[in-house]
Amino acid sequence: MGKTKKYCYGLCLLISVAINILFSINLYVGEGQWGEKKHEDSCQPVLSWSEKAAAEAEAVAAISCSGHGRAYVDGLVFEGQPVCECFDCYGGSDCSELSPECFADADSGDPVFLEPFWMQHATESAVVISGWHRMSYRYADYTTMSKELENYIHKIHLLVGNAVTEGRYIVFGIGSTQLLNAAVYALSSNKTSSPSNVLASIPFYPMYKEQTTFFNSESFEFEGDTYSWQSNNSTNNIDVIEFVTSPNNPDGELKKSVLGGKTIYDHAYYWPHFTQITGPSDHDLMIFTLSKLTGHAGTRFGWAVIKDKDIYEKVLNYISIADLGISKDTQLRVLKLLKVAVEGYGKPLFEFAYNTMRERWDRLTSVLSKSTRFSIQKRHPLHCNFFNETRLASPAYAWVKCEREEDDDCGVVLEAGKIIGRAGSIFSAKDRYTRLSLIKSQYDFELLLKRLTELVSHENGSIATM
Repeated sequence: MGKTKKYCYGLCLLISVAINILFSINLYVGEGQWGEKKHEDSCQPVLSWSEKAAAEAEAVAAISCSGHGRAYVDGLVFEGQPVCECFDCYGGSDCSELSPECFADADSGDPVFLEPFWMQHATESAVVISGWHRMSYRYADYTTMSKELENYIHKIHLLVGNAVTEGRYIVFGIGSTQLLNAAVYALSSNKTSSPSNVLASIPFYPMYKEQTTFFNSESFEFEGDTYSWQSNNSTNNIDVIEFVTSPNNPDGELKKSVLGGKTIYDHAYYWPHFTQITGPSDHDLMIFTLSKLTGHAGTRFGWAVIKDKDIYEKVLNYISIADLGISKDTQLRVLKLLKVAVEGYGKPLFEFAYNTMRERWDRLTSVLSKSTRFSIQKRHPLHCNFFNETRLASPAYAWVKCEREEDDDCGVVLEAGKIIGRAGSIFSAKDRYTRLSLIKSQYDFELLLKRLTELVSHENGSIATM
């Protein structure tokens, strides 16, 4: 009798174990780890809450807009359908109507030239965000900056070799624009009786002057060109903050500090597709931006690399007071983009970007080499450590000079040839110079090249009568 009971207990235990095994298999294999149903022929779970969002994103992205525009999930809707946002020179509901007399707009620094790369890497770069994603002001460690994103910023700099970040502090900002003034604030004097003098070398990015003047602080004031100021002043007893843009905007030159004191290095364009990476920048305060690295200007994300802890805390405090940190949605997207950027040791992204820019410079140089009326900046060959070869720089902008004495306003000359540039005076230079953007879409570049070709071919005639 005892043996029978033991046998029954053993059989029951065996059956119980078998049932649990079958239940586990059904739960984890049949329906997914979290109870999600799976395709019969796949180990991947069927999408649930993200399915509708993914389908909507793909449907909108598939709208062709005749190849001359884009539809967006967050764009306008007409009669239940997303509205096409047309490229310059195109119109109509599907962007199929071309304006033949359209001007080539080379004013903006919008880096849309990288859009084809991201379309080729749609799967890896896509982001789906749940409705409850990161609703808190802070992360679990009570900071406002993603540690994983910070890790990838260190990784991209180490891979490219353009900045020393080991042992440095990182601060995120809304583009590099916010960080520029945060850096001035952090470096400025606390003595209102003798504010810090903010300087930059002509030609310089106008935001340095505009922001410093706009915020109208008692701690700092803009004093103009570094060289002019140096010739009239001694830095011995005067507090000075110097902006150094390298490569420079607008002319692409690799710059160094003139005064050697408190310096903000703006490295927005210090990436292999715009210039040669001659070595890692190793300065006290360096600023970078996503817009010129990946082309995502609309994401509005930048970062500062800071050596001194006190300066780091002042910049961090500025960002905290201004915005309570950077959008968590933005940080997620940037993380996703940087993960793609570092794939293949960065070669897919940077080779695509460099080849695009090199081709544009080759074609632009070919056209303007036939001109005696227009010239562009000289580009010098240097060894690029990232590509491990000697190359010419391929700057984001052409710094065009009108050589004829009577052409003292180059912007007017170009505008007569249906080209819109950015006047030299905006960069505190002479209007004999004009900046032309080379980083917009391929269509924008083709139109610019067409208009320049027309101008060069009519050099012996009157542009006004073209």
